[in-house]
Formats: sequence, structure tokens, C-alpha cells
Amino acid sequence: MTQEERQKRSKETIYQAALEEFGANGYDHVTMESICSRHRISKGMMYHYYSSRDELFLLCVERTFSDLKTYIEQNGDQLAEKPPLDAIRDFFLLREGYFQLHPQQKMIFETAMLHPPRHLGEEIRSLRAPIRSLNRQFISRLIKRMSLRPGLDPDKAARYLEEAQSFLQNSLKSYQEHGDETDISSMLEIVEELLDMILFGVFQPGNPSD
Repeated sequence: MTQEERQKRSKETIYQAALEEFGANGYDHVTMESICSRHRISKGMMYHYYSSRDELFLLCVERTFSDLKTYIEQNGDQLAEKPPLDAIRDFFLLREGYFQLHPQQKMIFETAMLHPPRHLGEEIRSLRAPIRSLNRQFISRLIKRMSLRPGLDPDKAARYLEEAQSFLQNSLKSYQEHGDETDISSMLEIVEELLDMILFGVFQPGNPSD
């Protein structure tokens, strides 16, 4: 084994250990020392490659965003042929399906998106940019196929749908935290119900109290 191969293997070992720790415990409850002790990694090797917990967490965030983007690109082509509402639902479920296969990355994704360490906010936004661009491209294509309300700016509609993804994500997380079933079948029902209210509203036109 060459020196380059040994270095690559060592860095991957550390990454997998960090992924397991951050994926199980979030950011706040992980330290460099806990990663080393729980995974039998020497501090010398750890600090040779990575200088801080922040560096390791950002590595995990970067890999999570990158892997998710690749998965969506590989599995999202069929959405272009579906009716717009089905495409929105399935686009969101595609992401959730990925995280069912990779639960440790789900925790890292949620930490980065919902309650990131404040001092890492700028770096996380930068790392998120490619997948956010992918989301916007999908939504922009979708908007062109939708019958919007008269006078509604397509750009505003696109921004609204982009923010709706975060709302759906938060809602599913709430279901999980309250012990409700969130397998793919259950998520399908939840997302369809929420999308109906997001896109078509709750009240009849006119006075909501009527």
C-alpha cells in the first residue's frame, strides 16, 4: 500500500467515525476526544488530518449534501413526466427516501438545516449552494407547467415552493418526534395532505369566519 493510499484510508476511517458520532448525537454532544475514544483513533492521527470538530462536522455536511444531490440527479429524471403536484410530492419523498437509507446523514442534514451552529452558518450556506441550485432548477421547470393564479409572479411562486420544502421537512420531523409512523407509505399521506393545504389553502375564498 502506497503512502497516498494509507493517508486516504486513514482519512476515510476518521470520516466514518465522525459520521457515526454526528449522525447519532448531533453537533453539540460530539468532541474530537469522544470520536477518538469511541472509535480507537489515536489523537496523533486525528489531529494530523483534522484540526477541529468544526472541520469534521463541515466535512460530514459537505459529503451529505453532495451524496444527496447525486442521488436526486440519478433518480429524479422520471419526475419531469409526472403531473406537477405529483412531481412536487415525489421530489420531496425522493429526499426522504434517501435519508431512510442513510439515517446518520439525515441527522447531519437536519442539524445543518434546522439548527446549525451559529458560527458555521456561512460555511454551511456555501456548502448547501449546489443542492439549493438543483432544487431551484427543478421548481423553475415545474412552475412553467403549472397554472398559477392570475397576477401571481412566477418567481414569487418558486420562492414559496422552495420554502414549502422546509415546512414539509419540519412537519415530518415533528411527526417522528411524537412517535407517529413515518415509513414511505405514511410519509406519502402526510405530504399529500400538507401539500393540499399549502397549495390550495385552508379557508374558502372570502371571510374565513363565514
